[in-house]
Amino acid sequence: MNWNGVMPAVTTCFSADYAVEHGFMARHCRWLLQNGCTGIVLLGSLGEGATLSFEEKVDVLRTGVNSVQGQAPVVASIAALSTSEAVSLAKAAEDAGCDALMLLPPYVYQGSWREMKTHVAAILRATPLSCMLYNNPVAYGTDFLPEQIQELAQYENFEAVKESSTDARRVSAIRTLVGDRLDVFVGVDDMIVEGVAVGAKGWIAGLANALPRESVELFNRATNGDRNNTFELYRWFLPLLRMDTFPNFVQLIKLVQSEVGMGNPRVRAPRLELAGAELEAVRKTIKDVLCNRPHLDPAPAAIVAK
Repeated sequence: MNWNGVMPAVTTCFSADYAVEHGFMARHCRWLLQNGCTGIVLLGSLGEGATLSFEEKVDVLRTGVNSVQGQAPVVASIAALSTSEAVSLAKAAEDAGCDALMLLPPYVYQGSWREMKTHVAAILRATPLSCMLYNNPVAYGTDFLPEQIQELAQYENFEAVKESSTDARRVSAIRTLVGDRLDVFVGVDDMIVEGVAVGAKGWIAGLANALPRESVELFNRATNGDRNNTFELYRWFLPLLRMDTFPNFVQLIKLVQSEVGMGNPRVRAPRLELAGAELEAVRKTIKDVLCNRPHLDPAPAAIVAK
């Protein structure tokens, strides 16, 4: 598994009756790769995994695997209420042909480090697939500290961390303890430039669902140390990237997708689509940003999927 580059946390598209739109999701995944993304991550919080049944989750993973056809890695997010369900989903992801797993803490229960370590270890032992740990204390209330991440590094298939604490210093702290043993990704869209500056190798991206080419270009400029050109693009992109940090980030990102003609704004309850003055304000922000959308060269041929 090559943990590197821009890997979108793919949204789950719903039809008018709120069934999963597998046909669109397949096209969406291929489009993301055609625009330079290096892999796809399915069933994450942005993918509304908590609203999907176990069977729906497995079907989404199969759709992703079939659409990509080995051109890039498919990463399955593993999140559940219980450890046993998380282990079952990890095994099902392997059977579906996924290349790697992204491990989330259990829903609802914010346990002790002993409990969280036991939970994560059970998933790591369930399959030989390469695994990324998702640390998002803001959203989930569970904070995997750098010292605890170092403890988990005893498991060979634990290979990467998605750091979403909103603190770029965490990237440095993890790298100080484990060196190159783990690949560190940024998981907060408006921290990508800062994260890359202290050694992050990749980005689990949200706004890439709507603007993959711009996301890849921003990551590449930051990685190459092109300071002036990086900030020029970052400044343009930030009003949208910041949408990844709000509680209703799923609605916001899906709305951006809808505005660029790549998806619809439907979400499953308890989420509701934006409405009224809030909807109009967000649409104005999106349109103002898109009016000044930069002209970028096409994605390099070497990373365009068939």
